[in-house]
Amino acid sequence: MKILLDILILLAGFVGLIKGADWFVDGSAAVAKRFHVPGVIIGLTIVAMGTSAPELAVSTSAAIQGSNEIAISNVIGSNLFNLLMVLGICAIIHSVPVDKVILKRDYPVNLGITIVLFLFAGLPALLNGDLFSHEMTEDVGNVSRVCGITFLLIFAAYIFFLIRDAKKNKLEEEEEEAEPMAPWKCVLLILIGIGLIVGGGEAVVYGAKEIALAAGMSETLVGLTIVALGTSLPELVTSIVAAHKGQVDMAVGNCIGSNIFNILLILGVSTTIHPIGVNVANIWDLIILIAVSIVTLMFCINKKRISRGEGIVMVLMYVGSMVFAVVR
Repeated sequence: MKILLDILILLAGFVGLIKGADWFVDGSAAVAKRFHVPGVIIGLTIVAMGTSAPELAVSTSAAIQGSNEIAISNVIGSNLFNLLMVLGICAIIHSVPVDKVILKRDYPVNLGITIVLFLFAGLPALLNGDLFSHEMTEDVGNVSRVCGITFLLIFAAYIFFLIRDAKKNKLEEEEEEAEPMAPWKCVLLILIGIGLIVGGGEAVVYGAKEIALAAGMSETLVGLTIVALGTSLPELVTSIVAAHKGQVDMAVGNCIGSNIFNILLILGVSTTIHPIGVNVANIWDLIILIAVSIVTLMFCINKKRISRGEGIVMVLMYVGSMVFAVVR
């Protein structure tokens, strides 16, 4: 009976996270429009942060509660899921074109910061041979406050350059005039959204921890699979709907952008609040993430699109990585 209640709490947390992020984005975007902030900047900042709000809430709550394994596993698992499953499924439905700007600017940033995370968290353990002499759940490193602050500074610089490029390359668009949302409704949506995001994050961390204990699973495995899948639902649903409609032009950009936010903003905030311990399993997962990032980059470079065949390979790679996570 207890495990059923924990599952219900976990599911309720996911619903709160997704709905809260949706309302937060709607309210924030409405406020921004009232102050005549360009739509492209709203999309690059408020909406992007809103879609990463579930991961931010879960990882921050986990860091505060001392559940370090969930905090970092959630980010690594979400990034793996975005790269392999979201892009892979989209490519299976409809081949995914890759914008040259993504290849020149965003993908190198994504791969670079993933490698930087590994250098901070895993390189000392690799050089010391700890990956082969310690148990999977044993901490052999950490992501420090210095690393977190570094990520936040890189994040600020990245957003600055995004906005600068967006203004420089902005095309003239005719926007439909819509009746502005009432100020009280904007504030209400933002407050309710924040409340649901925070409450949902707490519920997900609690439910995931209890399920892990009851099932004999490690927090690392739960964070890498169940929690990562739940917090990536907004990206998955949005991308699949877009693929069904044949509107997959921005699929790669959305996934890569989300992965950049996950590392720079979410780990930046989480580790600035509380340093996060890194175990052997986390480091192996980081190595896998770097490897699949390189493979996905090769797919993107090939003919500047991800084909259906490559999409199938990506989904199989994700399944393989999850099988490895379960049996290791």
